[in-house]
Amino acid sequence: MSAIPVLTDEAEIGTALERIRFNGDGLVPAVIQDVKNGEVLMVAYMNRESLARSLRTGRTWFYSRSRKCLWMKGETSGHHQYIREVRFDCDADTLLIKVEQVGPACHEGYRSCFFRCIGQPLQEGEKHGDIIPELFAVIKERQRTLPEGSYTAKLFRKGIDRIAQKVGEEAVEVVIAGKNRDRSELIEETSDLIYHLLVLLAECGVSPDEVWAKLAERRQ
Repeated sequence: MSAIPVLTDEAEIGTALERIRFNGDGLVPAVIQDVKNGEVLMVAYMNRESLARSLRTGRTWFYSRSRKCLWMKGETSGHHQYIREVRFDCDADTLLIKVEQVGPACHEGYRSCFFRCIGQPLQEGEKHGDIIPELFAVIKERQRTLPEGSYTAKLFRKGIDRIAQKVGEEAVEVVIAGKNRDRSELIEETSDLIYHLLVLLAECGVSPDEVWAKLAERRQ
């Protein structure tokens, strides 16, 4: 991924800023959306300077209301957001910024800040592609809370050696199921392998998105 300026002409940037209605505190909410699948990743605030920097650099800059300063997404974590499109609503008081996200958007390690659900989530029409980030979110929660009776928490308590060992064991099981052409067993063992790989990623501080980004580089 690369940072591409949204606007390069300072006059155009000035015109764009004049079109936005900042609130009484000089801020405007910015909804950050994954350009690839439309997932809402986070909501933050921008002032004139952070929006201008975002347009100039092609990376998201925000204004921290608690620290009262500008900050660039990913400046400490490396989880940058590369801007691909900037929109504003009919009242010009809310921004919609579509980005390519590197790593998790949430500071707690989740892909999206909106990982909590009130009530039961809808099951019908779920996309299969959602299961990886959802499962990884559960794994990260188990890592943080280490609840009793949780197999995932037990793995984290035993540490990297045991987690890596389980990945190796499950990989062997996948190979055996494949060589035996046992379709049912192959599905089962592949599921086990993917789960343990996600645990290993969490233990090592790596997100699935970083793996997807590396895979995308190989689509040549």
